[in-house]
Amino acid sequence: SSLSVLSPTGLRLYSISGQDKVEEIFAKDNTEQIRIVERLFNSSLVVLVTAQKPNCLKMLHFKKKQDICNCFYPSDILCVRMNRQRLIVCLAESIHIHDIRDMKILHSIDNIAPNELGLCALSLNSHLAFPVCQSSGELRIFNASKLRTGTTIKAHDTPLSALTFSPSGTLLATASERGTVIRVFCVKNGQRVQEFRRGVSCVRIASLVFSASGDFLCASSNTETVHIFKIDAQAVESVELKAIAEVAAKSDEVKKEVPVAAAAEESNSTTGPASSWGGMFSKAVSSLLLPSQVTDVLAQDRSFATVQLAQAGLKHICALTRVQKELRLLIACEDGFLYVHEFNAERGGCCKVLAVHDLRGALEDVIELQLSESVLRSQIKSQAAPTIPTQQPSLTMLKSCAASVFIENPDPITDNSYASILRGEQGDAMSDSDKFRKLCDAIDTPTKLYDERQFPPVAIAAKD
Repeated sequence: SSLSVLSPTGLRLYSISGQDKVEEIFAKDNTEQIRIVERLFNSSLVVLVTAQKPNCLKMLHFKKKQDICNCFYPSDILCVRMNRQRLIVCLAESIHIHDIRDMKILHSIDNIAPNELGLCALSLNSHLAFPVCQSSGELRIFNASKLRTGTTIKAHDTPLSALTFSPSGTLLATASERGTVIRVFCVKNGQRVQEFRRGVSCVRIASLVFSASGDFLCASSNTETVHIFKIDAQAVESVELKAIAEVAAKSDEVKKEVPVAAAAEESNSTTGPASSWGGMFSKAVSSLLLPSQVTDVLAQDRSFATVQLAQAGLKHICALTRVQKELRLLIACEDGFLYVHEFNAERGGCCKVLAVHDLRGALEDVIELQLSESVLRSQIKSQAAPTIPTQQPSLTMLKSCAASVFIENPDPITDNSYASILRGEQGDAMSDSDKFRKLCDAIDTPTKLYDERQFPPVAIAAKD
């Protein structure tokens, strides 16, 4: 597992190889006022968005200290999501889908409901979820791999505040701005699988994430309690079988429904008066004594395990993954500390802290990233005249619907090595094939990352 920490003083990446072994692998001074950082799992590919140029996405190979490309968008970037096939850039009123291997834009979803929080989620199999309504918790699932619109789900009555997919991509967990109820839906048909009661007071959900196996769901908020819920495997299997049956039913002939309805009526007519009276009595009780709100509360599951934090009001990002083959709960706090907790998958209960790591240290003995001259020149130009960049010979403009995305190739660093002279390489702008090779090199290292069940990195913003 890995962890990225962004503070006013700098950006640092950590490798977590054990509960007592957290190593800093990269650091960069925050002179550009970085506000968004995302790393593609444990690969060398890192994307940055700065406050100086909030509409520019910078792609870097941090281990080789190379800039890959810069992408410019018509408005500020609010969120970036990645897997090994797609890169998603979320703006306030549009979403852009790129092929991460060459950064070509494949599709743009325009004229969406204003999404000022940049709320969206991307699964490992490239399902994309995003809100479609400002006044309610309605969302849409889009297949970013096949570029097709999927199911629309009305998840909550109030606007959404958190979305996350399970590692398999079959489940989607949601939370509203109230933060009292967390719901899990089937991605195939949008049916609700499970509902969890976090509490009765309204809170702000800070982190919502599945475990690496998909058996548990972890939620943190601005309170002092972290909740871990257990996914009902039987409920998931039942809903998935129902989704398969619905697909099969659509392909069947309509005449097959007639004998089924007749058989159902016959079975109802053969039931005795006792069963009929019993059914009427249960319906009357549920309708008079147990209104729908009460029955919904009774059907909600409570937390399987909890963690009591030392202080409320701070943002905590959680991850439930295996560390040295043991299931551990990692909690990163915005005050700069990382907490490692034990987690018993059989009994649950209160999770005890095993280790605490202070991540506020100075930037020493680590790789420092040096941006190319072309990036620095573009920053100076943007400060002098803050307008949308005009098309240059080294720019590739990709149009999609109502928006335009500019992809800038940085100037190459001159290679005067003997091998470069023999190959006859020139100092021209980076070609598409060179950019493709750099992207593939950054994505594919290390090669063991093709294990899709590996937990993605966690990004937090730390205070002083």
